[in-house]
Amino acid sequence: MNDRANSDTPTSRKILRPRRLALLGTVAALGVAVLAASPGSSKFGPGSFIAPAQAAESAATPPGFGDLVSKVKPAVISVRVRIDQDNDQSAMLQQNRMDQDEQTPFDQFSRQFDFRFPGGPNGMPRQRHQMITGEGSGFFISADGYAVTNNHVVDHAASVQVTMDDGTSYTAKVVGTDPKTDLALIKVDGKKDFPFVKFSDQKPRIGDWVVAVGNPFGLGGTVTAGIVSASGRDIGNGPYDDFIQIDAPINKGNSGGPAFDMSGNVIGVNTAIFSPSGGSVGIGFDIPASTTKLVVAQLKDKGAVTRGWLGVQVQPVTSEIADSLGLKEARGAIVDNPQDGSPAAKAGIEAGDVITAVNGTAVKDSRDLARTIATLAPGSSVKLDVFHKGDSKTVTLALGELPNEQQAKADVGKEQSSPGTPRLGLALAPAGEVQGAGQKGVVVTEVDPQGPAAQHGIRTGDVILNVGGKAVANVGEVRSELAQAKSSGKRSVLLQVRSAEATRFVAVPLA
Repeated sequence: MNDRANSDTPTSRKILRPRRLALLGTVAALGVAVLAASPGSSKFGPGSFIAPAQAAESAATPPGFGDLVSKVKPAVISVRVRIDQDNDQSAMLQQNRMDQDEQTPFDQFSRQFDFRFPGGPNGMPRQRHQMITGEGSGFFISADGYAVTNNHVVDHAASVQVTMDDGTSYTAKVVGTDPKTDLALIKVDGKKDFPFVKFSDQKPRIGDWVVAVGNPFGLGGTVTAGIVSASGRDIGNGPYDDFIQIDAPINKGNSGGPAFDMSGNVIGVNTAIFSPSGGSVGIGFDIPASTTKLVVAQLKDKGAVTRGWLGVQVQPVTSEIADSLGLKEARGAIVDNPQDGSPAAKAGIEAGDVITAVNGTAVKDSRDLARTIATLAPGSSVKLDVFHKGDSKTVTLALGELPNEQQAKADVGKEQSSPGTPRLGLALAPAGEVQGAGQKGVVVTEVDPQGPAAQHGIRTGDVILNVGGKAVANVGEVRSELAQAKSSGKRSVLLQVRSAEATRFVAVPLA
């Protein structure tokens, strides 16, 4: 949908809000000549210059993308949805989209859809119920009409229509969606010879060419090219973020469309962009083909996705936490709290344990653990390498199924910095002496805002349950454990802290 179309009717005008605009300048060097002089010659003789045309012929000409595009473009579709909303819901949706735009530059394409709100101009009354529309992209993955798009493209859709590259339109049905990975599977019935594409079996390398095809701004059939610029990106979209970053220009409407390698295989599904300006600035994010294949297979088979569940709250192992525990590397996920009755609790995993590997594969951090467990089927047996109170052990357990209402989020703490001071800056009292604090641990009654504990997120009202792996019940025990940690040569001490939100571990520097 272009600006000319938007200006045709009052009901389709957009309110433009100021945005930062980044301008990039390029400088082209033209007419470069190469000087070649024979030994001992002080004059320019015949053949001293290589003509520009000859230089161009001698250089390798990069191949174009024409053959690739003609092969894959017929399988790419435009996806148009209609959503039945009443007036109040529509206004709320629009306001939410505007608020989210202001809060973060990681704009999901669903927030960028050109939703239309029919009704008279200048605040005239509107119909109570109305249809709003949105557009995205998708691609066929089988000849019998199965196609992939984003969940946010078809979420709450009353109807879905797809349009092929030749202009033919079909009605599609939603087979299943997975909000956690923002993927959806749709189906067009009635034909068995749809053009389709396959997923790549290889993880793309950083620097590889990538071609994106989709429906930006409702234009349909648009091709852009770039490279894979990064991988393993976490953009704060969910617990399973593992995006491929590409610099092929993608915009609103590209959402759900494919990104291809040079063999014509799909390496990812376009999902989000980093957009301070509202348009493409060359940073886009794709759901990897490996993730998409696993999700799509379950959606096709069951219409929903089930995931393995360990039942722990975890956070990354920082260098301070690793030092306080005696770990050689700051890797793995430290358990804040195993949930009662969970597979982890039944297997004897305790708060303070560090999960370092799953089935022999090293765990990088808490988010890596969440992604790994989520790929495993409920009921499957897994072996966890666990660092428990200074010793390594292996725990075998059967995974549960992630409850529908549960967010399998890794509680990712921020990297903590050492202020280089030996004091914690806390006033403490036994929990039993403070009403409502329980009977275990010591309560933080006052926090020095300049002290290391405050700088590491400890607040008044928090309860310190143990220090350096030892339970504490009074101020004397806290001091004793701090002195023991310092005499052992540790640079930080690990505190288990219970707050109103959760129980977590905090490594506070000693010196």
